[in-house]
Amino acid sequence: MERTRTRPGAAVFLMLILGHLGNALEVPLDLAQPPTITQQSPKDYIIDPRENIVIHCEAKGKPHPSFSWTRNGTHFDIDQDPKVTMRPRSGTLVVDISGEKAETYEGIYQCTARNKHGAAVSNNIVIRQSRSPLWSKERNEPIRVQEGEALVLHCRPPAGLPPPIIFWMDVNFQRLPQSSRVFQALNGDLYFSNVLKEDSRNDYICYARFPHTQTIQQKQPITLLVLNLDAVNETVAALFNETDLFSDGLAEERKPTFLIPSGSSSSKLVLRGQVLELECITEGLPTPEVSWSKLSGEFPDKRTSIVTFQKILRIVNVSDADAGEYRCTAHNRLASVHHTIRVTVKAAPYWLTTPRNLVLAPREKGQLICRASGTPKPTINWAMNGIPIENSPEDPNRKVEGDTIIFEEVQTGSSAVYQCNASNEYGYLLSNAFVNVLSETPRVLTPANQVYQVIRNNHALLDCSFFGSPIPKITWFKDSQSSTLEGDPYLLHENGTLEIYVAQAFNSGKYICVARNTLGIAENHVYLEVKEPTRILKQPKYKVAQRNRNVVFECKVKHDPTLIPIMIWLKDNGELPDDERFLVDSDSLTITDVTENDAGTYTCIMNTTLDHDSASAELTVVEQPDPPTDLELTDMKPRSVQLTWIPGDEHNSPIHKFVIQYTDSLHDHGHWHNLTHVPGSKTTAHLELSPYVHYSFRVLALNAVGLSDPSNPSHMYKTNPAAPDENPSGVKGFGTEHDNLMILWKPMSGLQANGPGLQYKVMWRQKDVDKNWTSVTVANVSKFMVSGTPTFTPYEVKVQAINNNGIGPDPAVVTGHSGENLPVQAPDNVQVLVLNSTLAEVHWEPVPPKTVRGHLKGYKVSYWRERSLHKHNPHRVEQQLLTFSGNKSHGMLPGLQPYSLYLFNVRVYNGKGEGPASSNLQFETPEGVPGRPSFLRITNSNLNNLTLEWGPPNDLNGHLTGYILKYQQVNNSNELGPMEELALPANKTSVTLPNLKYSTRYKFYFNAKTGQGAGPVITEEAVTIMDEAMPSRQVDIATQGWFIGLMCAIALLILVLLIICFIKRNKGGKYPVKEKEDAHTDPEFQPMKEDDCTFGEYSDTEDHKPLKGSRTPSNGTVHRDSSDDSLVDYGGGDGQFNEDGSFIGQYSGKSSIRETAEGPSPVNTTTMNSFV
Repeated sequence: MERTRTRPGAAVFLMLILGHLGNALEVPLDLAQPPTITQQSPKDYIIDPRENIVIHCEAKGKPHPSFSWTRNGTHFDIDQDPKVTMRPRSGTLVVDISGEKAETYEGIYQCTARNKHGAAVSNNIVIRQSRSPLWSKERNEPIRVQEGEALVLHCRPPAGLPPPIIFWMDVNFQRLPQSSRVFQALNGDLYFSNVLKEDSRNDYICYARFPHTQTIQQKQPITLLVLNLDAVNETVAALFNETDLFSDGLAEERKPTFLIPSGSSSSKLVLRGQVLELECITEGLPTPEVSWSKLSGEFPDKRTSIVTFQKILRIVNVSDADAGEYRCTAHNRLASVHHTIRVTVKAAPYWLTTPRNLVLAPREKGQLICRASGTPKPTINWAMNGIPIENSPEDPNRKVEGDTIIFEEVQTGSSAVYQCNASNEYGYLLSNAFVNVLSETPRVLTPANQVYQVIRNNHALLDCSFFGSPIPKITWFKDSQSSTLEGDPYLLHENGTLEIYVAQAFNSGKYICVARNTLGIAENHVYLEVKEPTRILKQPKYKVAQRNRNVVFECKVKHDPTLIPIMIWLKDNGELPDDERFLVDSDSLTITDVTENDAGTYTCIMNTTLDHDSASAELTVVEQPDPPTDLELTDMKPRSVQLTWIPGDEHNSPIHKFVIQYTDSLHDHGHWHNLTHVPGSKTTAHLELSPYVHYSFRVLALNAVGLSDPSNPSHMYKTNPAAPDENPSGVKGFGTEHDNLMILWKPMSGLQANGPGLQYKVMWRQKDVDKNWTSVTVANVSKFMVSGTPTFTPYEVKVQAINNNGIGPDPAVVTGHSGENLPVQAPDNVQVLVLNSTLAEVHWEPVPPKTVRGHLKGYKVSYWRERSLHKHNPHRVEQQLLTFSGNKSHGMLPGLQPYSLYLFNVRVYNGKGEGPASSNLQFETPEGVPGRPSFLRITNSNLNNLTLEWGPPNDLNGHLTGYILKYQQVNNSNELGPMEELALPANKTSVTLPNLKYSTRYKFYFNAKTGQGAGPVITEEAVTIMDEAMPSRQVDIATQGWFIGLMCAIALLILVLLIICFIKRNKGGKYPVKEKEDAHTDPEFQPMKEDDCTFGEYSDTEDHKPLKGSRTPSNGTVHRDSSDDSLVDYGGGDGQFNEDGSFIGQYSGKSSIRETAEGPSPVNTTTMNSFV
């Protein structure tokens, strides 16, 4: 993505520097001053003879100057020629040429503007009439030339003023084609390095366009006949009765030869600043190639071009460094030749220092400098008021020293206009400069209070145009500062302009320009505003879109808020199409239903009055390719064909591959199948074909968007039938019953059959027993059943394809088995190893393979819990089954119940089913830890004791040896107290805990244990009963008289404090704020602030602070903290409140405990707040 920025500050700076800072001191027109020429016609003035002649001469001065003219060096009396008039208050001449020839007024004109302070003169203006003479009558004979020879068709246009522009066209006004063999030279002639037979034509026409009169003239057509050597032989044979003058019909090759310029070297003179054109025209066969080099250096960059098929070297704006030797090299396969051109650069006079107007006060000194250069060095001549200075009155205060005039202590009345003429043989320069002697107080010419706006980090130029004599001194000040602005970052120019090279925001403000001389002082105020630059923060990004989709280009911009932005979107540097699909928003461009025509470069431009920023992004519109066309079948063979096609439009997304599909109208008409694919760079495919198929092909193109539509089908191509190339696949043999063998295969398609009459030859034999194959031939089936086979016996089977044209290749042999039967033997030597209370390992001896009578799938172990080892706890569990795949000899029984009796057996199984089971064996699992007690609850809660009841675990998992009870206090901040532990015998089901603290919450941890250890814990929480006085003090506090009295006293105190503050605020004269209060019309009135409802300026911000430790959220709700306790939890989960806010959960008759196996519950803070 390309991005561009324009900073107008820099542009303004350059314009001021080039345009204003370089000018001489301007004298206001209300002051006396000698004439100054402001406009004049060019030195070489070519006029149109059909229009009036206007010779410009404008000047200014005080008093306004008068004008006079000379023609060819003598006075031109305008009043004597009624055709010539001078415009009012102007020196411009208008010549009415109606009825006159314009050439009558050709000549050299010079204008003089004069007032009492001096005279200024114009350049010598050479007036010439433009000419476009007619082509001379001529008759062009046909030109006959032998093929391969060089040829020049001359144009020779009539001499015009200015010279005409030449071009060659045919009779239909079409430009004749040019090349390195045929081209136009600088003089307008048409050159042929060698002619060919096709160059023959009768309408080679040279045209000349005269630019001043906009007329075109043409030369008579030229006829060119190119003869080959065969034609020459026939002509000679007819004339001289010879059969063969030339040995063959081919033109003889020749090495290059220079036509322009001729020889091996030449020279060229060019003036500085003009265009250098070096031409190198050659002939030869084959056509020579031309190249250029500079022997004394390199070509100047950006000013050099090689045009007209390398024949012309062009250098624009020639400088002295372009002098030297240039070599042109022409070569073909026969030889290489060189031509050296020595270039000499001369120069008409050009300024080094132009004389500038002088404004001097009486008795001041100054000088006029006139310096020019050129080749040869120009001569400097001075004149005063149009008269050579040596013929002007003597002035003791003036001294001429070559290119400088020095003035010492000038006197009032010595004002004059001086002319400097610098000339050599190639031209001249003339410049006027006046010396104006004045006494004038300073004045600032820049408008007052002018506002300059500039973008930050750009140049800021504050103008202070001034005048005064003597020349005033300029100083600048900023705002109310007394120090002058000089030095970094300020730069003061001679014309008074103050430059800030890199303006920043702090540079904004008022600036004062002060002009002083010995006669007085003047000042002016201007203002500088430094603005923030316009920046595109989010640039549009490159987009690839499918047709009919939507595209959004984002362009988010930041700009100075005081500048008015204007967003413009361009497409390919032009306006957006006038289409409602283009939706321009403040920071985006949306294109809906994109089409291919929408592709291009989109540029967002944010303009302000000072700067702009722009960013571009490209949109590429893609879609699926067009279908290929022109399918053609070539190189057709019995089993292959070549398919070619022409790709369709890829729509800006390269084609990845072409997919070739076919349909078989003989076997599968109307269904298309993928045949192959080729890379997207190819347009041909070699296709391998099958016999006995009626093929039609089509091609699809695939790019990143998707598949194209299919192409039109190709012509049908029929292949001849043949014997099968392959046999059926997927052949296998297996039994469905214990005495059969089923042979299956995948049927072959018509494409695979290779011909009509497809059949299958099915063959089988018992492996390692039979030597000969038993076979049967079948058709239109894909399986065959062999009956009467022995149980689970290996067989070799194969299937061969046959059709009317022969048999297929020798088929592959596949081994299968006849049908399976159930195993007949149970595993022997079954044993068990108990690893722990929940895991046992079973071992057995695998059965003999012959007894399996099928594919061995694995072994199955059935086991079940017969009972618990507790005599009082019989517990038969449903039988469980574990399968161990493969030829295993052991397996693990996980998840067993501790302290239990288990039975199990083992059996083998195959694909048919399971064999007989082994004898049942038994094993016992050892003790484990007990399960969780069945329940734990508090049955009696008193002031300082609690009674706990529990039930034994449902899963004892052994002999129960006792219980463990642990408990601890939990305070209101959810902190836990020290842990108490109590061991209880196994035969107990309840316990009473004495000496507990009243109105305290306790947490209990309870579990059972066996000889193997303690089981999992069950937990519970409970609260001892409160003291009788506590509920009323805690719950009914809001209804207590002392509480209500306290709240009323606090409210009364706050009211009294507010009244005191209000009275003190309104007692004027006793406080420093008296002056502010006197401004109010009603001293007793003090309005409240609207934002915080406080009185006047007084505000107690502490009133709005939350209480320390409070955590009330902004939405007014109170959230539960994870460390708080819930009183509702102690009321059985249904906490309730009376209308007076008292808590009644404890007295609702519900249980005061809650079963849990987790940690303490969080406090319900809503409940706790009800006590406040």
